[in-house]
Amino acid sequence: MRKSDAPRTGARTVPVPLLVPALVGLAFLLLPLIALLVRAPWSGLPDQLTSPEVWQALRLSLLCATSATLLSLVVGVPLAWLLARTEFPGRGFVRALVTLPLVLPPVVGGVALLLAFGRNGVVGQWLDAWFGITLPFTTTGVILAETFVAMPFLVISVEGTLRAADPRFEEAATTLGASRFTAFRRVTLPLIAPGIAAGAVLAWARALGEFGATITFAGNFPGRTQTMPLAVYLALQNDPAAAIALSLVLLAVSIAVLAGLRDRWMRAT
Repeated sequence: MRKSDAPRTGARTVPVPLLVPALVGLAFLLLPLIALLVRAPWSGLPDQLTSPEVWQALRLSLLCATSATLLSLVVGVPLAWLLARTEFPGRGFVRALVTLPLVLPPVVGGVALLLAFGRNGVVGQWLDAWFGITLPFTTTGVILAETFVAMPFLVISVEGTLRAADPRFEEAATTLGASRFTAFRRVTLPLIAPGIAAGAVLAWARALGEFGATITFAGNFPGRTQTMPLAVYLALQNDPAAAIALSLVLLAVSIAVLAGLRDRWMRAT
């Protein structure tokens, strides 16, 4: 076969009916971000970002997002293992329920949390009566709301990594006398560590940006439940410059997360 007959995999002509809407879609996604950068009050940005209110909201956001991620790891990794490694009736239905918060409107999730853990909720009434624990409109309520919306990202990532991992290593460990938990801890867990890390980062980023479930279940109280997204919403009504400054912080965090997961997401490019 002559060199000229070989298929070319380099530059290809893009049909105009595909190129035009592709460029429109790209512009639609980039224009709001560019507008945020263009309209940012760069001269007053240091003062905006060093105000006590901003640091208070940022500190609370980091605390709650990290706590929600740790809680997601504690219960989400075993749940992902259960879905990936065991057969039981209704497993597909359980998986659908686990992923439901991904598509559930966050405000609906907040209402559901109130009905479950509110003072008169299904579980909350017993927590209040037996232990005097009230979860809504507290920092703990923020952590629960963020865990509810963020944990599915971790479960999906870890389950996919478990399914891609060869189960024969775990089976070999059990044949050598190790219990299933020991095999998981000593063999499987190191193999799926990259997937756990990626899922944890995604869960952390989702928890950091959570708004709807948080404001519904925990409210918007400065120093107690007012996270960065809630502070942006409040500042947008009273001080747009502060809202833009806070938005830039969240944008920077999002870019950092994307950069950290670059190799995992763009491996196929």
